[in-house]
Amino acid sequence: MAERNAQGSEGGDRGVAGAQPAPRRPTPETMLQVRASDIEPYTELRYLSKLFRVMAMMLVLLLVAEVVTGFISQGMAALPTLLAEASKLIVSAALLWAIGDLVILLIDVGHDVRAARILLGRQASHHVVPAAGTAGASPTHGAAGERVSDTGELATSAGRAPR
Repeated sequence: MAERNAQGSEGGDRGVAGAQPAPRRPTPETMLQVRASDIEPYTELRYLSKLFRVMAMMLVLLLVAEVVTGFISQGMAALPTLLAEASKLIVSAALLWAIGDLVILLIDVGHDVRAARILLGRQASHHVVPAAGTAGASPTHGAAGERVSDTGELATSAGRAPR
């Protein structure tokens, strides 16, 4: 029982009714990281990439079937025709496979662009700070909206400091 009381007193005001825990402020490292929920999956594009790759594999299987059928039916006489057909099918299959790879590349580019926008927005929101000492003043304008010169003096419309 004494151990339980000692542990309870170490925790501070944890056991006090009505005491609310202090709100957790995110650290700068966690605020600038891209969360998994920030990057939505491009599920449809992944399916499209798989479709192109499956079509490429089907063309290769069609090529194998055509070569086997050509040699069985006509023997070596079918070789010139089979070479022409094989080259067409191989080029078509390679193009379909390359399109599938390009779709995956587009997905990665989309993730990078989205992550960059999120991080830039978070960084920009953290760097907007009013000038010290004047509420609502900026480095180029005073608190009342007057233009501030490069030397830090208030400038008039003619470009001279007021008297």
